Amino acid sequence: MINGALFKNAVISAAITITNRKREVDELNVYPVPDGDTGTNMSMTISKSVDELKRLPDNTPISEVASTAASALLRGARGNSGVILSLLFRGISKGLAGLTEAGCEDFANALDLGVKAAYKAVMKPVEGTILTVSRAAAEKAKESALSTSSDVLFWKDVCDEAEAVLAKTTDMLPQLKKAGVVDAGGMGFLIIIRAMTDIFNGGKIAEPIEKTERTDDYFRTAVSEYDDEITYTYCTEFMLRKNPDCPDIFMLRAYLETIGDSVVVVDDEKIIKVHVHTDNPGNALQKGLEFGVFLNDPRPKIENMRIQHENKVKEAQDAQAGFTPAEPEKDFGFVAVAAGHGISALFEDLGVDVVVKGGQTMNPSTDDLLRAILSTPARTVFVLPNNKNIIMAAEQAVKLTDRTVCVLQTRTIPQGIAAMMAFDECADLSENRINMTKAFEKISTGLITFAARDSEFEGHSIKEGEILALDNGKLSFTEKDINKAAYKLTKKLAKSGASYVTVIYGSDVTEENAEALQQLLQSKLSDKIEIMLVNGGQPVYYYIISVE
Repeated sequence: MINGALFKNAVISAAITITNRKREVDELNVYPVPDGDTGTNMSMTISKSVDELKRLPDNTPISEVASTAASALLRGARGNSGVILSLLFRGISKGLAGLTEAGCEDFANALDLGVKAAYKAVMKPVEGTILTVSRAAAEKAKESALSTSSDVLFWKDVCDEAEAVLAKTTDMLPQLKKAGVVDAGGMGFLIIIRAMTDIFNGGKIAEPIEKTERTDDYFRTAVSEYDDEITYTYCTEFMLRKNPDCPDIFMLRAYLETIGDSVVVVDDEKIIKVHVHTDNPGNALQKGLEFGVFLNDPRPKIENMRIQHENKVKEAQDAQAGFTPAEPEKDFGFVAVAAGHGISALFEDLGVDVVVKGGQTMNPSTDDLLRAILSTPARTVFVLPNNKNIIMAAEQAVKLTDRTVCVLQTRTIPQGIAAMMAFDECADLSENRINMTKAFEKISTGLITFAARDSEFEGHSIKEGEILALDNGKLSFTEKDINKAAYKLTKKLAKSGASYVTVIYGSDVTEENAEALQQLLQSKLSDKIEIMLVNGGQPVYYYIISVE
């Protein structure tokens, strides 16, 4: 049977291992564009749980350990791969609920629940991905649990099956086959469960290869400021009026020290005052009745110190981060994800309340998006992810707030802008959702960026640093010159008829070069097309081109 301490160490070791190997997983991404990358996102997601798990004592039930991990992963989920990983752990947590320790059948059930949660969250599940690998692992777990009660054999079966199916993903998806690689998310999942299995089999927690810089120093300060490690859960205090035949209170103190710590028992001629930290407050109260009767003033008090600790840490985090949830003052509010001073200012001009910094290479977490939603002073909040790899994290944030939240499926910055321009403050939620969706679905988006790595993709032999032209998310062609690529792509997008073209230039493009592109487009495209130039200041993309 696997107890809470073993499971805690397994998750911590898995987080360290995937962080050590994240570049290996990142390099499996067949699309050469610079992005958040699967390994990085999975690493950041599971690593969110490490500090919280380390604070749990070793006698914590496996159900509480799993719940703590799942909650942390959900809040820290980044990118689609990170969200799917968090959903797998959430399902595992549900399967282990109420258990002090777990065996093969328990984990088989837990893995099955995790896979079902992940499939349910993906609108159009694609086979040959992390979903396939995790499902195969869960199916093997059910089969293995029927034939063995050995954790060693059980987890070996699960990992071996996951590895075998991962190898088959190369043939399941054409893009993987062309690149000759396995699915990155599936590889990340295999690394994580193998690292956990090593701990279950008696191995040591992995050592970090690189020393990572912590961005949450305030978190460490908050923890050390309030408490040392919490050994027992409940702070229990009560006062007794002594019985006439009250035994020696030393016996009460001696008993309480067997079930807890921080024991204080003081008395006078009539009163006994008791303080103890324990996991069994009921036993402390029952023992107290042998010495006297409870007073009504003050009444016995039992407080969960772990919850108190978490609340204090959160208060410290919020204070350090300058975060205060906003009171809803208006009917509608907006959160948009964007990078670049010009794009952020544009969204703010259109009425966006909170712009979350993020996009390619920096996918915001579920918690980042949740804070943005709670910082919006509105009863109904529209969220514009503006990136396909952020949509799932935004949808998970919805489940963590009691506000009405509508996540629009915007996949690009131009789609987000179009959605905002279609908002009508006189319409209701349903009507605005329909109209804003129709508006952004009419937008064609072109992106000019660079190849982050050498690759073979859809017949293209691509070299690192080469200019890439993306037509609505798909690689269209490669070029050597940035402006030439932007012109060719805009001409292609406007071919089917267009009235407006907006060219948003990034931080690596000079104003002179951007104006030269604008003049080229005006001279070459139809004079019926209005061309607007915007200094977006965005990273990664030299140009973001919107065609309507």
